[in-house]
Amino acid sequence: MTSPSRLPALAGLPLAVGAGLAIPVQGRINGALGARLGDGIAAAAVSFSTGLLVMIVISLVLPRGRAGLAAILPAVRSRAFPRIYVVAGAIGALFVFAQSFTVGILGVALFTVATVTGQTVSGLLVDRLGIGPAGKKSVTGIRIIGCILTIAAVAWAVSPRFSGGGAGDGAAGLLVPLLLPVAAGFLMSFQQAMNGTATLHYGTPIAATLVNFVAGCTVLWAAFAVKLVVVGPPNPLPGEWWYYLGGPMGCVFIGLGALLVRSLGVLVTGLGMIAGQLLGSLALDLALPTPGTVVAPATVLGTLLTLGAIVLATLPWPRGALRRQRPVR
Repeated sequence: MTSPSRLPALAGLPLAVGAGLAIPVQGRINGALGARLGDGIAAAAVSFSTGLLVMIVISLVLPRGRAGLAAILPAVRSRAFPRIYVVAGAIGALFVFAQSFTVGILGVALFTVATVTGQTVSGLLVDRLGIGPAGKKSVTGIRIIGCILTIAAVAWAVSPRFSGGGAGDGAAGLLVPLLLPVAAGFLMSFQQAMNGTATLHYGTPIAATLVNFVAGCTVLWAAFAVKLVVVGPPNPLPGEWWYYLGGPMGCVFIGLGALLVRSLGVLVTGLGMIAGQLLGSLALDLALPTPGTVVAPATVLGTLLTLGAIVLATLPWPRGALRRQRPVR
């Protein structure tokens, strides 16, 4: 088994930000596909399927992909890692479910804050437990402050959109819909840790990404089959090629996430992707605005504050400053 090499933080963090840039683009494409089909679950199933096709081709064409493909069954059979890790892709399916069922109720802004909150908290927990391939990482005061600032900054960045959300039912009516994106965000850190550990044993993130898409497709197509029986078929598939780019973009951030967690840890990888997600959303809103798009000073300043919070939580600090911090036990 050839383990993927570790990347230095200064190289890995920009890659995490770059991976995060693909998330809002994928969301815009999948949202358009869902509107065209009139079915969010069908759009998610199509997106996952195109991603799976891309990963199959990559796994068969590239020598490293073929080596990873051959390593999957031996690693699972030998219990090199808990077998539950092979269904990590179901967490991605849950995230898509959360988008489909709650964005219309909560609005994009509240959904983003809910998922970022869940992901940031679980990033601390996963690193502290040492579930990912980077091992245990102390929960220092600086990391906690950076996480709190990240959540606050994301809330500030998306605050101009709150008025456009479906928040008219009051706090009690929003409680249950809020739990789903919080849970989906919380589980995303575990997905990254599982994928990173699997990558270590497969020898390449290509195999881990492929397994993710197999699991996600299985869950989504099963859900679509049930909906097909109950509701009926969606609209016909569109002919424009760009509707099918969501899946390949998912390959990018799932694969990079699986690679980076070994070097950066789950928390830093997740924070880098959050920064990329906000930067990508801002760029999309400026370059290709949709109806109801709001780009206010708070959007720009909140995005910049998010980047500052991530720098606070991730960059190496002077030894004296680190010794003065007491890790949270």
